[in-house]
Amino acid sequence: MNPRFWFVLGSLIAGLGVAAGAFGAHALRQRLPTELLAIFETGVRYQVYHALGLLAVALASDHWPSAGFNLAGWLFLVGILLFSGSLYALCLSGLRTLGAITPLGGLCLLLAWATLAWSVWQNRS
Repeated sequence: MNPRFWFVLGSLIAGLGVAAGAFGAHALRQRLPTELLAIFETGVRYQVYHALGLLAVALASDHWPSAGFNLAGWLFLVGILLFSGSLYALCLSGLRTLGAITPLGGLCLLLAWATLAWSVWQNRS
């Protein structure tokens, strides 16, 4: 994937995070218990934070060529989908078992940051 792909994807995911945050603040505030609303907000927060990680992947891969950046990008994407997506699904469906998926997303996000750092470290040009 080229840097433009990761930058556009990161921008879109960040924008969707803003939309999800507005949805939570306006449409869900009266419908969800405080505990579930806090979980939903955690999903939004992590979505936006890691969308910024995708922007970092785009900028780094444009500056230092490395296949590691693509791996980091895919790990960010899968991590966002699993982590934030499972929290959104848990809140909207009420199925607590969906929370079992969340740690897998968190692991992907941790690996994404580590892969991004390693890829930059290896390219000392």
